Amino acid sequence: MKKDLNFIGKSKVFFGISLAIIAIGLICNIIFGATLDIQFKGGTIVNYSFVGEIDEATLKDTIQQATPEHQVSFTITKDIMNNTEDSQAYAVSIQFSGNSSVESDVISGITTALEQKFPENSFQYKENSSVEAAMGMKFLLKCLTAVAIASILMVIYVTIRFKRIGGLSAGVMALVALFHDVAMIYFMYVIFRMPIDSSFIAVVLMIIGYSLNDTIVIYDRVREERRIAGPKSDIADVFNHSASAVMGRTIATSVTTLVAIGTVYVVALIFNLSSVQAFALPMMIGIVSGCYSSLCIAGPLWVAWNKRKSKKEEA
Repeated sequence: MKKDLNFIGKSKVFFGISLAIIAIGLICNIIFGATLDIQFKGGTIVNYSFVGEIDEATLKDTIQQATPEHQVSFTITKDIMNNTEDSQAYAVSIQFSGNSSVESDVISGITTALEQKFPENSFQYKENSSVEAAMGMKFLLKCLTAVAIASILMVIYVTIRFKRIGGLSAGVMALVALFHDVAMIYFMYVIFRMPIDSSFIAVVLMIIGYSLNDTIVIYDRVREERRIAGPKSDIADVFNHSASAVMGRTIATSVTTLVAIGTVYVVALIFNLSSVQAFALPMMIGIVSGCYSSLCIAGPLWVAWNKRKSKKEEA
């Protein structure tokens, strides 16, 4: 018979690892801070297309000299649809932070400067879009509200479904695991200096569902094992046996998903698709964190809650 892994006995180690990562993330957050994308903090995006290779440092200097009164940043991506055999097509997105929109004469000045500095690259102005800071914050609040509502509904679902094994404790600890995973994703954005945009919200919502699914699989096995072993059985042994039984399936599912998302990330890296990279990398971190939190955070915390409750009842 296969020996069960002692998840509960190693719970302090698991908690210590998570707390250490959170502490590192908090330190980085204090030092660097979180960067909000223009769609959240407001600003203007001006898009250009060009062909051939250019020096990014020279491009940055050219843009900054054309707009000395603005602090700008930019991203370059490959335009796969317009590639030819003779030259590679690219798109550059120039971002201006601030509440006021960029005047047309500023855009004209940038266009002229780019055409003069890079005559062989055929720079062409495409479009520009502006987002007010107030509207950006409203959008951010709506996204965070969506995350909060999704989390609450998931806890209610877990509480009702697993009422035979202490539904409220199962739901609350599943929520703690979800917060753990969201924190891991957020700190990844801080550490890698990635701007928080709509991709962050999409990743958080997907990982919440993914992580909760792993947790539900474990809870479902615990419920079955508890029914077989009886109410007098040691809850720690029941969880260790249940988690050991489903660990192979949980890890296999996570690895399969990681391979798929990792392939997407590599392709995006090769073709310099920054928007896809900004989605795929946090997803990979979230998948690993979701698998870890379901086995090593939610379960041990649930066992600790129920053991404390049993001691109070006996007292």
